[in-house]
Amino acid sequence: MSTIGPIDSSLTPRYAGPASFARLPRLEQVERADIVVAGIPFDTGVSYRPGARFGPTHVREASRLLRPYHPALDVAPFDVAQVADAGDVAVNPFSIDEAVDTIQAAALDLTADGRTLVTIGGDHTISLPLLRAAAERHGPVALVHFDAHLDTWDTYFGAEYTHGTPFRRAVEEGILDTEALSHVGTRGPLYGKKDLEDDRRFGFGIVTSADVYHQGVVEVVDRLRQRLGSRPVYVSIDIDVLDPAHAPGTGTPEAGGITSRELLEILRGFRGLNVVGADVVEVAPAYDHADITGVAASHVAYDLVSLLALRHETGAGSSHQTKEAR
Repeated sequence: MSTIGPIDSSLTPRYAGPASFARLPRLEQVERADIVVAGIPFDTGVSYRPGARFGPTHVREASRLLRPYHPALDVAPFDVAQVADAGDVAVNPFSIDEAVDTIQAAALDLTADGRTLVTIGGDHTISLPLLRAAAERHGPVALVHFDAHLDTWDTYFGAEYTHGTPFRRAVEEGILDTEALSHVGTRGPLYGKKDLEDDRRFGFGIVTSADVYHQGVVEVVDRLRQRLGSRPVYVSIDIDVLDPAHAPGTGTPEAGGITSRELLEILRGFRGLNVVGADVVEVAPAYDHADITGVAASHVAYDLVSLLALRHETGAGSSHQTKEAR
């Protein structure tokens, strides 16, 4: 069965027509889908600047300029896999607990029949229910977490579910493979040394933004690949992993981040890994300038889709094994 690709830009200008991701068909327009892109417009879990609820729309608009062939990975992702935009998950903006449950249920629905989900947030709270769904499909998953921050704090104002706590909760719930957890791009001040001690206790390895600068992309990718092996991997990308020069439109910016080029090159180094899901979060367009952050996030999401499409091209993504099947 042939795939349905993006709107042809030689027939319809890029600035016209519906703003689905990369101008792809909507999920209801295709008979089947291999990869699904969905938005989760939720930012009730933020601790500083709000606005990431508008991230999915902003990233979709910025994605209008994406093209159907990825030269760095040598793949035409929309030809080798049916990719579709599932629209936004409607979540309660007044109840974090209800929103978390809704997101988990939606993720399970969107990953039915072997589909793989790439999610555009929204704040980082959404990663917890997405990881719950991934673990229900695949068992405990390895995690590569790109972020300026650890996001393994305990609570904020007594709240357990916030954008700074998802990975602590995920470890506590047993949905992560604690032999293969990595932060990439962390930097900036912490509340205390205990933050790092707790993080090590949970099983995380840390590649700071300074490590990326001093060691280079090739060495960082090699370290990550050795840690991940053949495990099912979930990739979570907070756009604030980028320096504010490359991503000003985010809620908790920190100086000294990696470049968009470094982030994309690290992701391209994941070719062949068993990536089973991903998210790009914390794009807050109210603070964006000239769509810098939206453009970066749209390209990051495109690279994630391309990595997943490569797995379909090689047949690695064609057999969907649940944890029960294994």
